[in-house]
Amino acid sequence: MNKTADILDNVSKVIAGKRNVSELVLTSIIAGGHVLLEDVPGTGKTMMAKSFAKSIDGEFSRIQFTPDLLPRT
Repeated sequence: MNKTADILDNVSKVIAGKRNVSELVLTSIIAGGHVLLEDVPGTGKTMMAKSFAKSIDGEFSRIQFTPDLLPRT
């Protein structure tokens, strides 16, 4: 097995049903890019990011953005 498959398998142990998103996130990591995960609350976005960080021995940080943080017009 190769390293990328090992990483995806490790993340899949925690996050079920999002293999295609996991592959895209891993592609971005390999390419040296950034990832913005957008979805409804409770879908495992933070857990996916933490799982990737642990799988690659990386660092995890998170910025929360909600509409109530926008300036009022």
